[in-house]
Amino acid sequence: MTARAPAAAEVSAAYRHCEQVTRTQARNFSYGIRLLPGDKRRALSAVYALARRVDDIGDGTLPATDKLAALADARSQVAAVGERGAAAAGGDPVLVALADAAGRFAIPLGAFGDLIDGCEADVRGVSRAAPLADDLGVALQLTNILRDIREDLSNGRVYLPAEDQERFGCALSADRPEELCDNAGLERLVLFEAQRARDWYATGMRLMPLLDRRSAASAGAMAGIYFRLLEHISAAPATALRRRLSLSTAEKAAVAARALAGMARRPARPPAIGTTSAGPGTSAPASGGRA
Repeated sequence: MTARAPAAAEVSAAYRHCEQVTRTQARNFSYGIRLLPGDKRRALSAVYALARRVDDIGDGTLPATDKLAALADARSQVAAVGERGAAAAGGDPVLVALADAAGRFAIPLGAFGDLIDGCEADVRGVSRAAPLADDLGVALQLTNILRDIREDLSNGRVYLPAEDQERFGCALSADRPEELCDNAGLERLVLFEAQRARDWYATGMRLMPLLDRRSAASAGAMAGIYFRLLEHISAAPATALRRRLSLSTAEKAAVAARALAGMARRPARPPAIGTTSAGPGTSAPASGGRA
């Protein structure tokens, strides 16, 4: 028998349920979406309610096998809603509201699969923290290398990949330090490596939600300072090749303060551990051995 689509009254009740979940479980989020138009606010409440359900399964007290079964059920339910809409909701108010919201807005239901993947990996004890920490480490190291090109060259060291030097028509040599100045190819190489570093930051910063608040504040402050330095280098590659760029104390303090403030607003909860990730698909520079 074909499942019926829910009546308007059932949809309204489903949204009210999701809004109640959002108000009681995520007060800051609820406050933040309060000024949105009603249909968008209700849709976001439905998204939150399902995300909260998945998260509660992963963080709950069920045995691991039962958690994995519940997460598999949630995955199937979301897939069914994506295929058949409200007819697949089965009277579940969260799914009824989500199906209606997905019919009104371009909600990427597939993103719930990523959330479920992370919870399943958490249950199984699979960590993605280590590879993300590696990605962030490469970003910091590459920023260091770009900052210290002149200093390293004066000490007979070159850390930029030879293949990239060849690509941009420049070959760094300790015997020719003067070639650092007025070298358009080398400036393009610096910009290329800076973009590569941004890509590593983009993946590496996904580490932050997996850390406890104090560790995330520390790592976030350090990454923020180095990323700001990278932006200075990108804005003036010729200057970076003439002298070592650095941030002022005020800039460093401002970045660190933002990181601390951001982490202070995070809820206190154990870090969620998900699946492994791969960094940008380009060759990493040789390690300079500096933190």
